[in-house]
Amino acid sequence: MNICVIGTGYVGLVTGTCFADFGVNVSCVDKDAEKINMLNRGEIPIYEPGLKELVDKNISEKRLTFTTELCESIKKSLVIFIAVGTPPKDDGSADLSYIEEVARTIAANLNGYKVIVTKSTVPVGTGKFIEDIIEKGQGGEHKFDVVSNPEFLREGSAVEDFMRPNRLVLGARSEQAIAIMKDLYSPLYLIETPFVITDVETSELIKYASNAFLATKVSFINEVANICERVGADVRMVAKGMGLDNRIGSKFLHAGPGYGGSCFPKDTMAITKIARSHGYVFKIVESVIEVNREQRERMIDKIKGLTGELKGARIGILGLAFKPNTDDIRESPAMDIAEKLLAEGVSIKAYDPAGMENARKAMPETVQFCNDAYEVAEGCDALVILTEWNPFRKLDLGRLKSLLKAPRIIDLRNIYDPEVMKKMGFEYVCVGRGETKTGLTFASTFNAPVTEPR
Repeated sequence: MNICVIGTGYVGLVTGTCFADFGVNVSCVDKDAEKINMLNRGEIPIYEPGLKELVDKNISEKRLTFTTELCESIKKSLVIFIAVGTPPKDDGSADLSYIEEVARTIAANLNGYKVIVTKSTVPVGTGKFIEDIIEKGQGGEHKFDVVSNPEFLREGSAVEDFMRPNRLVLGARSEQAIAIMKDLYSPLYLIETPFVITDVETSELIKYASNAFLATKVSFINEVANICERVGADVRMVAKGMGLDNRIGSKFLHAGPGYGGSCFPKDTMAITKIARSHGYVFKIVESVIEVNREQRERMIDKIKGLTGELKGARIGILGLAFKPNTDDIRESPAMDIAEKLLAEGVSIKAYDPAGMENARKAMPETVQFCNDAYEVAEGCDALVILTEWNPFRKLDLGRLKSLLKAPRIIDLRNIYDPEVMKKMGFEYVCVGRGETKTGLTFASTFNAPVTEPR
């Protein structure tokens, strides 16, 4: 089978590469010639563990190609995946201009039956929107079907998520289209992946509803953390007690500076706009968005509470990407907090294992980028941990203390044990972790959980 993936961003590149590894002939298309040239040289424009090796393998085995020739790729493919961006407009709704452009190009180049698949995250009704554009554009000469097949890829573990997904969602109006998609995804039958077969509109809403619910869990536990700080409880113990209930689960119950990235902020805003456009106010998710915004302000208050006057202070920041194992700084809480500190007159030193290059493009030249955590700490009035990269979990605390101007650490990812930090002589602040009556903290009772990607 020949397929075409339009868009070589995060979703398109992972999708096309993994399909090629399934044994499918894949043409990945992008109008950005520089990006295509980079990919043809074997250079990967994003940081994603395991992706480069998979790209190299499938290029060498001639199943994966990269091109700017969209028209030719459409004509030779049975299945066409749309994986272009749907960025938010000023009002928070999804911008479908790229989707519309692609649909018109598909219409102009239909030369037989095609299955057109939306992989991009799109509002409910986009499938019908695409159908109408193509139907009008090609005058009914050729048959086609539109399928909704939302992605659920976590940055940092996207290859694994594609190869071993929790579920596969397919929305279509045609049995023929469903049969073709099942054949395309047949390797997943071998691992008994659940297939959710539904209509297009339901499939489109599943993606938004999933991300909105996960974002709700993040904002919920951050609200609980704020209560914990007022009553002397430990949010990690609370989260542990909640998460052991199978009806709730432990995922995304990690207090911190809030959610970020390319999906949650965009998708929560979009689903509230979808609701309002149909005469309904999605009150829970609108509150989730507001809690997330306020949480970042609370993190600034924590930093101020420890350092005092921010103007003229030198603060070290560990972590700029919105989460570990990615270089993505889009809507990153770390970047937002850094910008707020800069606005307060703070001098910043920063380090991130993967996100430095992207951060340099977005931050002023006054920010000093360093080679590791210890270079960041040297001479700083305080050190702020904003992304829970594994290298930050086992820092040489004695060395850090000797390098800092003052032994202050603001741990906004709850990596360290407050009792240990205090015994070592640090002024230490974290999120939602008051001492229990027994004097024990969660970290001294249980193994610290690995934070899931979000």
